[in-house]
Amino acid sequence: MRLDDKQSLLLEFVKACHTDQKRKYTHEPYWHHVYAVAEIVAEYEPSGLEIALCHDLLEDTECTENDLSEKLITCGYQNEKAAFIIAGVLDLTDQFTHEAYPELNRKARKEKEAQRLGNISYIAQTVKYADLINNSESITEHDKSFAKVYLSEKADMLKIMDQGHPELFKRCINILEQI
Repeated sequence: MRLDDKQSLLLEFVKACHTDQKRKYTHEPYWHHVYAVAEIVAEYEPSGLEIALCHDLLEDTECTENDLSEKLITCGYQNEKAAFIIAGVLDLTDQFTHEAYPELNRKARKEKEAQRLGNISYIAQTVKYADLINNSESITEHDKSFAKVYLSEKADMLKIMDQGHPELFKRCINILEQI
């Protein structure tokens, strides 16, 4: 995947935000995951590449919405594009977390999150498909017992979240069926 100057600056910011994080099973730098998601998205919907690069920032780092907004402008993104990226990242940031809803068990939180994801934007759903593909491959390879739970949750989610890029949606379904 070829990044332009703005995207390269944004990737460096993403790397810095995820600097000490490692992938759970492979222990590679976490930013490899968001880059892999961006590569998938770029094949189907290039306008979502920046959202893919940033999709875990607000959820998994100390980065705030304001930090991201400032960085996007510093990287050279116009206000409208920056707002588009931030809206997509917000769509992809889990709202039904254990911290926010300690009274709900995992199953209930995932069901509520799936309902919410069914109403997010086309582009955010497209990025979520790519995220699901990358995560599914990793979890299935490295944690077969958890993979059953994870894949079941994602299959249920895709019954509701079906408004993203149709070809990537099909690829996502195929991966879940093959695993």
